[in-house]
Amino acid sequence: MLTSLAVAGYRSLRDVVLPLERLTVVTGPNGSGKSNLYRALRLLSTVAAGDLVGAVAREGGLSSLVWAGPETGQGEEGTRRRGPVAVLLGFASEDFGYLVDLGLPQTEQSSLFLRDPEIKREQVFSGPVAKPASLLVDRSRGVTRVREDTWRTLNQHLSAYESVVTDLADGEAAPELLALRRQLSQWRFYDHFRVDAEAPARRPQVGTRTRRLADDGADIAAAWQTVRESGAGARLDTEVDRAFPGSRVEISADDGRFRLLWRQPGLLRPLSGEELSDGTLRYLLLAAALLAPEPPPLIVLNEPEASLHPDLLHPLAELIAAASETTQVMVVTHAEPLAEALAAAGALLHRLEPGRGGTRVSGQGTLDRPPWHWPSR
Repeated sequence: MLTSLAVAGYRSLRDVVLPLERLTVVTGPNGSGKSNLYRALRLLSTVAAGDLVGAVAREGGLSSLVWAGPETGQGEEGTRRRGPVAVLLGFASEDFGYLVDLGLPQTEQSSLFLRDPEIKREQVFSGPVAKPASLLVDRSRGVTRVREDTWRTLNQHLSAYESVVTDLADGEAAPELLALRRQLSQWRFYDHFRVDAEAPARRPQVGTRTRRLADDGADIAAAWQTVRESGAGARLDTEVDRAFPGSRVEISADDGRFRLLWRQPGLLRPLSGEELSDGTLRYLLLAAALLAPEPPPLIVLNEPEASLHPDLLHPLAELIAAASETTQVMVVTHAEPLAEALAAAGALLHRLEPGRGGTRVSGQGTLDRPPWHWPSR
């Protein structure tokens, strides 16, 4: 389980460290930094696929992501920077922690890859904070050290676009890095499922056993049937009945193509996915994502309340709380009723606030902030 998330220099998140629990909710007004926090965590997850540099480039490059205000968060706008330009991302968990420092590219003027940031520093550590005694892997620019009985410098030189998580060839560091890569690759992010008329979730799809719902929800029918055949279908049925009393989901298969059908009281035939309302389909997608037969270590939901009727927010809160019994869940929302219902169910609630010095966590004092240390370059 993740215990803290740290972001510095990313858009409005000049310097934010959040404690995380089994169920964590982030809310706040528009412009407070909620979406930035979600994007920063999702960006961090791309390290597992070796795509961190590419993901930053696709967001417009480091110059588009970096905090645009004064370096210290105080003083007049346009104050000259003295420190290096950097986007810093990291997390601590009960097993391993990881942090990365992204900086401006140092390329030849003839290079066309000017949006690619450089990985300046990476650290893998145990415990809640990266400190000399807890470091396991320490990469500074191209040079990497691993801790055995003592520190050992590796012969392999990493390029500025390579990460220790995916590109380090040394076998001695493999167990920790393999565990870290596996953890990151299993995180699931669900952000505004498509429910328009052409949404893949509305159409029959070739079905195979599906342990976790895809990001776009296209395999919902296969995911639903997988839950059923795993023996956990009653739990899904209960959550559907809680939100839509008397209704139920059926799955049909025709020549390997799976279709979701909806039985509703008062109707003589089931409705197909093409006929479902946007809110109903979205709720079913959330249920399939949260009650997967093999839950991922982390599920992050961004504004799950979109398209839902207000009457569905309390059932949604109960669904999310139930899911948090088997997996860690983080919810980013601007719906106060949902945030309050989750807080009442035991969630750790963070309210973000905008400010001249960047995003602030409401009520977070010095002693409330988890310990965190960013290494120097």
